[in-house]
Amino acid sequence: MVELLLPAAGFPDLRAAAQYLAAAVALYFLVEQLSYLRKKGPLPGPALVVPFLGSVAHMVRDPAGFWDAQAARARESGSGLAADFLIGRFVVFIRDSELSHRVFANVRPDAFHLIGHPFGKRLFGDHNLIYMFGEDHKDLRRRIAPNFTPRALSTYAALQQRVVLAHLGRWLDQTAATGEATPLRVPCRDMNLETSQTVFVGPYLTEKARERFAKDYALFNVGLMAMPVDLPGFAFRRARLAVARLVRTLGDCARQSKARMRAGAEPECLVDYWMQDTVRETDEAATAGKPPPAHTDDEELGGFLFDFLFAAQDASTSSLCWAVSALESHPDVLARVRAEVAAVWSPESGEPMTAEKIQGMRYTQAVAREVVRYRPPATLVPHIAGEPFQLTEWYTVPKGAIVFPSVYESSFQGFPTPDAFDPERFFSEARREDVAYKRNFLAFGAGAHQCVGQRYALNHLVLFLALFVSVADFKRDTTEGCDDPVYMPTIVPRDGCSVYLKQRCASFPSF
Repeated sequence: MVELLLPAAGFPDLRAAAQYLAAAVALYFLVEQLSYLRKKGPLPGPALVVPFLGSVAHMVRDPAGFWDAQAARARESGSGLAADFLIGRFVVFIRDSELSHRVFANVRPDAFHLIGHPFGKRLFGDHNLIYMFGEDHKDLRRRIAPNFTPRALSTYAALQQRVVLAHLGRWLDQTAATGEATPLRVPCRDMNLETSQTVFVGPYLTEKARERFAKDYALFNVGLMAMPVDLPGFAFRRARLAVARLVRTLGDCARQSKARMRAGAEPECLVDYWMQDTVRETDEAATAGKPPPAHTDDEELGGFLFDFLFAAQDASTSSLCWAVSALESHPDVLARVRAEVAAVWSPESGEPMTAEKIQGMRYTQAVAREVVRYRPPATLVPHIAGEPFQLTEWYTVPKGAIVFPSVYESSFQGFPTPDAFDPERFFSEARREDVAYKRNFLAFGAGAHQCVGQRYALNHLVLFLALFVSVADFKRDTTEGCDDPVYMPTIVPRDGCSVYLKQRCASFPSF
């Protein structure tokens, strides 16, 4: 009987195997801790980290609290830097503006790689503007430049106004019917999605395609904030598959635009302005017996268009919500914006605002810039270190580390009374803080990857402000903590910017 309890010949002793496994796991955890401490060096950060996961649970559960803690460590240490550990990756948080500039100025294969999201390549795919370097990147930005000329922006402005007014009308109707406050975050997101669809690829999306598009983009948004588990049934996997469908849809729009531009039609949206030169260069290459130019494949173009959509969508939603919140809490600023808009445009005019009138609203533009400074939508711009990089005299970022320059923290450095919402800092010729503290205004990034569409983004915010204050009276449904920033994935007011709305103009605009 005793012999039956002994391990059979050829079979391992399970107890011994378990001990070996436990020893191996313990060794792995020890090596991981020592590696983290070596990379951390003198930086402030946790002395010990949860094996493999690190602080990811805190980041997912309370993103605002997690990044506030990083900023506090960086500030209190005086170094402008802090360290942590997220899902097997060592991370460096950068609070100091000049150190952020060093990262932005060194995006190249042997230094930093812009990734947009800690798990961006897995989520966005390879055809993405943010992953490009050097001459290839410069060439693509050259091709994109016609999308944001004054003529193109004027075309977009008319489209933007029609979409914005259609949504404002629905918001007012809903409030009139219910008498309840409306949280604006989701309505703003829906409005921005339709605006992006219309401005970027308008004529080429059917109504059915728009509905599918909206569902897929919602899946993508959820996946951005989820644990990066790329398995069936998980939000991250659903988001990745949704991105692939969106890219294919946008690639088909590029194909249709090429055909229309080749036929000599006038551009009606962003992809048309882009495809005008693309078609010309492609046809010239074909005539000369050469291969088509780089970055002209339909699906690759779809990936780049998705970059634009991603950049415009959630960032703009954030800015619109914060703009409404700021105007409601600063009635003097609201009065000046209304007066400036009324001097050049009336809801009863029956015509959209022209590009010249939009450019003439200097104070409203200053308000838009202050909104973006005061609450930068994308608070962090993650990069990965392709090689060790000496960031300061005393600290070298190790290869493979993810660095997070905080444009949010930069916005509160240098500027006088940075916690005050004060559009005069961008309007007053005497103060000229936009020049004096230019290196702290990083909401649109800096260096080779500075946001190529920033003029479009600011124009959209100015247009929304002008139309919103002209057609609606509004009052914030103020509650405790309603304006605390939360990540959705860009920052928005905690309550979604809940407001009571009432039509202000005698007749609602129609054109």
